Amino acid sequence: MVRTHRKERGRQPAGRGPAAVLPLSEVEALARRAHEGQTDKAGRPYAEHLAAVAEGVRARGGSDEQIAAAWLHDAIEDDALPPAWLDGAALTPRTKAMVRAVTKRRGEPVEAYTARILATPGALLIKQADLAHNADPARLAVLDAATRERLTVKYARVRALLGLA
Repeated sequence: MVRTHRKERGRQPAGRGPAAVLPLSEVEALARRAHEGQTDKAGRPYAEHLAAVAEGVRARGGSDEQIAAAWLHDAIEDDALPPAWLDGAALTPRTKAMVRAVTKRRGEPVEAYTARILATPGALLIKQADLAHNADPARLAVLDAATRERLTVKYARVRALLGLA
């Protein structure tokens, strides 16, 4: 869903060495801060979507690395955190790879985007939870008919390309 954007620069927590990995509670807090002030198309706080995707990953048996990536899945794409932040973030290489995989790039064909997700271990589960929340009938019901239809078709195409249809 489209969000209103508010840029914020991510920071490493003080006192953490390069080998330290942020616990999930800190990843969640970082994601909530980064997306503060953003809303979805229905005007709801964007953090609700992040929480739903993270919970969807957890409920589907996802690892802590996948749950962390779920919390951050839109941070770079939405300019909530700068792309360079991810390079130095206190996250595992696998978490960083999943965030990069699910981050859409400007002008990128959907086929290339979905191929990258399929090629990145763990990323498909994150996108599956994201699509499930985005396509939730209750969430779509508050949108106008044209937007609801456009998004329904868009999500169905992505699901098909990912083999989730």
